[in-house]
Amino acid sequence: MEQKYSKSLKRLEEIIEKIESEEIDVDELSEKVKEAASLIKGCKEKIGKAELEVKRVVEDLEKEVEDE
Repeated sequence: MEQKYSKSLKRLEEIIEKIESEEIDVDELSEKVKEAASLIKGCKEKIGKAELEVKRVVEDLEKEVEDE
């Protein structure tokens, strides 16, 4: 199941906080960076989909206004 954008963003913030605290060993750092990269990719995809949906809705509304 796909994770919600807000949950992904919250998890990214947790990872960043952990990395910035400098209380992370190298092995864990590598895993956290991989997880963060995956979360970022997922968030970018969600943003792209949302932009397309909004654009589609706006175009439909503009067509309705033109037809009136």
